[in-house]
Amino acid sequence: MTVAALGTVVLDCPDPTALAAFYAQVLGGEPEHDSERWVDLRTEGGARLAFQAAPGHVAPQWPQAEGSQQFHLDLTVEDLDAAEREVLKLGAMLLDAGPPARSWRVYADPAGHPFCLCAC
Repeated sequence: MTVAALGTVVLDCPDPTALAAFYAQVLGGEPEHDSERWVDLRTEGGARLAFQAAPGHVAPQWPQAEGSQQFHLDLTVEDLDAAEREVLKLGAMLLDAGPPARSWRVYADPAGHPFCLCAC
């Protein structure tokens, strides 16, 4: 028996509108502005992300024991190289490409949250 169902993953950030637009371009969907401090995004796959204004937001550090990432998103893609080109154009930053044969790479979104592109 489960106690709850996952409703939404919420990311703190300095600019909810900008970060929601980044993820809408990566995952599909339309940002829905609840207020200047909160933006919802229901992705084309049905997952829900929300973005909350956090004044003084400090981006997580990857990988470090102090200021660790706390959580990250794994985003499945068919073509790792093509997806990388797109997220970099949208403002992501490559954190760890790993060895050439590895099936995943680590990036930071424009607010500094780590996420991975993973080849399916």
